[in-house]
Amino acid sequence: MDAKVSQNDRIGVLEDLLNERYSVRAFLPKEVDRATIEHVLTTAQRTASWCNSQPWQVIIASGEAKERFRQLIYKEASGGLGDDYDFTPPREYLGVYLERRRESGFQLYNTLGIVRGDKMAYAKQALENYNFFGAPHVAIIHTNEPLGIYGAIDCGAYVSNFMLAAQALGLGTIPQAALARHSGLIRRHFDLPDDRRVVCGISFGYADNAHKVNSYRTSRASVADTVTFVGK
Repeated sequence: MDAKVSQNDRIGVLEDLLNERYSVRAFLPKEVDRATIEHVLTTAQRTASWCNSQPWQVIIASGEAKERFRQLIYKEASGGLGDDYDFTPPREYLGVYLERRRESGFQLYNTLGIVRGDKMAYAKQALENYNFFGAPHVAIIHTNEPLGIYGAIDCGAYVSNFMLAAQALGLGTIPQAALARHSGLIRRHFDLPDDRRVVCGISFGYADNAHKVNSYRTSRASVADTVTFVGK
């Protein structure tokens, strides 16, 4: 096999993983064995980072520990409490970014049979974030405060590689900024130092492929819509 064919095979694997991956919103109760979880973590640990700082720290809650955390964060969220992000969320979605957000949201609601404009149903579905969509495991990704936004950017790269590694091993994932809305609760519950900043959560496990919520896929913009070439 020549080098060109080998390169095509390698990029093909990555393309397959990227095309297959989606945000899973219904999981089977089956737990993932520790060896598989550690395989995901070992793979994601190869993520590139600013000055090789590797700023991510990961908490993985499973079993009774996950259930205690779920009950606590669901109670806070359903009571309208929290809203203490460590990193400022988007101020506003405008133009094409608003269009993409709406498209994604309406795909979800249409798949679940939620009538457009039913704000109570929207809110109920949003609260499923705090049930981890039934996932048997949840990861919390946090970084060091002095690293600022660059620490968070590096964690974002880690999250992407975590999800791709999980996909390669037959697992489903969903990254959740919603959990970071309760950063204070997370720090208190997991006894994190004051200088830790919560980036996001990742619920993961085995996707429930029979559930209708997992049947739709979001679109992607074209290269022409996102890239400007300068020079040859």
